[in-house]
Amino acid sequence: MKQPVYEDFEARDAPHHPEPRQYVTIALVLAAITAVEVTVYYISSVRDLLVPMLLTMSVVKFVLVALWFMHLRFDSHVFRRFFMIGVVLALVVFGVLLVSLLSRTHVPVG
Repeated sequence: MKQPVYEDFEARDAPHHPEPRQYVTIALVLAAITAVEVTVYYISSVRDLLVPMLLTMSVVKFVLVALWFMHLRFDSHVFRRFFMIGVVLALVVFGVLLVSLLSRTHVPVG
């Protein structure tokens, strides 16, 4: 007798998905990074590096969430490449916008 499709799917993909303990570990890492972000915000000696530090930590958190909670780490390499292309494209667009806004001279209105 032929097995139902869902049993075959579970038997084939079950070893590739993380266990609940791994999810908790990633959640704790994300909470620790968030705590570091909040702490860094209140340290006045790093004000010049605040934005790059916060952006770096947020990118790390974003990648961890995408890889583990969106199961991108366990999907096909094609999906991972599409994801990385989208992330790089978003960062380039953000960088161009940031540079263009920061390079403008401020003209007072009125």
